[in-house]
Amino acid sequence: MDTLIVTHGAGGNRDAPLLLALDAAFQSAGVLVSRMNLPFREKRPQGPPFPGEAERDREAIATAAGEARRYGASRVFLGGHSYGGRQTTMLAASQPGVADALLLLSYPLHPPRKPAQLRTAHWPDLSLPCLFVHGTRDPFGSTGELREAMSLLPGKSSLMECEGAGHDLRTKRCESFDQLALTIVGEFARFAGL
Repeated sequence: MDTLIVTHGAGGNRDAPLLLALDAAFQSAGVLVSRMNLPFREKRPQGPPFPGEAERDREAIATAAGEARRYGASRVFLGGHSYGGRQTTMLAASQPGVADALLLLSYPLHPPRKPAQLRTAHWPDLSLPCLFVHGTRDPFGSTGELREAMSLLPGKSSLMECEGAGHDLRTKRCESFDQLALTIVGEFARFAGL
């Protein structure tokens, strides 16, 4: 069975509403889902990660992927919202065999209002297929900036734009993430061949 391991952003945890909706939608499509708390969140229930702890977060993602393979996953997909997605890409750039494809939700391309501080230095080494899901009002990078940066990726990549959504992928009309999650599953199914 295919397995998706998905991580949260800097301010969230494994029970973030978006991750819960993705869990249900992917499970209904026959994909086993593991929502995981990163080590920094296990250590502190509130607050952002410290930069010095990022390596431990990446190691935990790698361990989870290895366990999924040991338990018989036919394919392992890694996903993450914001910080979790960034750590996932950094892991995959250094260990290309860690997964079969990546699902990146609101990748934090740069800090808000600091477009020159791109977080893409590792992207030329990121050969895994990457599906980006990004809001058109995300202050961590516009969809235009993201599309331009995607040219750095040597592997297959695609961008699913969420019209009117910010960094949390919410829109004014969105009362829950259920419909968005179903749309993401459909896009990922086409992208990764589920």
